[in-house]
Amino acid sequence: MGKTIVEKILGRAAGGRDLSPGDIAVVDIDLTVLIDTDFFPSNWRNVHRVANPAKVVVVFDHRMPAPDRETAEAHVRGREFVRRFGIERFHDVGRNQGISHVVVADNAYALPGTIMVCEDSHTCSAGAFNCAGRGIGGPDMIYAVTTGKTWFCVGETIRYELRGRLGAAVSTKDVFLHMAGHFGDHTNQNLEFGGDALPHLSMDARRTLTTMGAELSCEFAIFDADDVLLDHVRQRNPAAFEPVLPDADATYRERRVIDLDRIEPLLALPDAMVNNTVPVLAGAGERIDQGFIGSCANGTLEDIAVAAKVVAGRRVAAGVRLIVTPGSERIYRQAVRAGYVLALMEAGAIITNATCGACAGGHLGVLGPGETCITSSTRNYKGRMGADSARIFLASTATVAASAVAGVITHPGEFLSEAVE
Repeated sequence: MGKTIVEKILGRAAGGRDLSPGDIAVVDIDLTVLIDTDFFPSNWRNVHRVANPAKVVVVFDHRMPAPDRETAEAHVRGREFVRRFGIERFHDVGRNQGISHVVVADNAYALPGTIMVCEDSHTCSAGAFNCAGRGIGGPDMIYAVTTGKTWFCVGETIRYELRGRLGAAVSTKDVFLHMAGHFGDHTNQNLEFGGDALPHLSMDARRTLTTMGAELSCEFAIFDADDVLLDHVRQRNPAAFEPVLPDADATYRERRVIDLDRIEPLLALPDAMVNNTVPVLAGAGERIDQGFIGSCANGTLEDIAVAAKVVAGRRVAAGVRLIVTPGSERIYRQAVRAGYVLALMEAGAIITNATCGACAGGHLGVLGPGETCITSSTRNYKGRMGADSARIFLASTATVAASAVAGVITHPGEFLSEAVE
């Protein structure tokens, strides 16, 4: 019986086992990523050994630089851990730092055909690189660091064939919103992406899709390995790897086709995304207090470029705050050199340092009581970005930028005439 990508990767890491849905796989981990929240007292336990320091990356991302005493203490604990065990891949403040999933992408730490774990739920982001990445709990992270192993229950896989090309002002964030609204949740399932659209989708565009897989409650979200992906990795990481493709006769729970040229700009209404999305025009005219562009899903250079294009020669509406948070320091530098940062600042936006920031509701854009925000980040749950009474609409970066200029939720079509990947 043929195997899916995830079944083949897990099987290889489990000693060459022939795995099927429902099996439990104890696997060797290729990469363990620790973030600053791992070092908070509620999560951390004394670690007396690290299985393989060369397979560990440490990134301070959620609250960076430290906005309070508790976080500062966690950072001190993290730096002590790095020194004690000789962790070479450490991204501290001012050290090519950023959101962990973006730093992993910048440096191609997640290699095709491998397994990666991190405590953050959006670790499935690594699937854009043909890597089986998954978020795991705090105790499992300690076990992973000390033993180099973890376990997974093998889920069924849904295959998505992406066809055609995205239209004007449409992005893969809109593709995700289509999936959330049309297909609903994917609990305990794997998402596998392929199709003839792949050559037209950048790595940033793909990573938006895999990152947002967490919001569908999937186990893994993963792309076929193609030349675009392989070129990206080889330019950034000299390590050897073996990409994985599904067998021609792989067994799927379901095969689905998404025609990209039929996707339109979409909007998730407050408090949920699954079965809660509508065309942007259906929400047009809703007044906003804040627009936020950033997160591991949409703090990419492409997102910042789109936002700069939308606001060029315009001003953010009176009474509206537009906050832009690059996903990494590397992206920030590229955006500065390209002139995007200046264009955004001249329009009235504020650009913060690279961190999770407002997306996680920790700092740099927390919402107050009764405020309304439109965001291209990862979540719009009640209280996610601040006050429980705040309302959070979720959309693409193009829609967020257009809405910030208009002062109300606005379709981005009038601002963009060329396709956005």
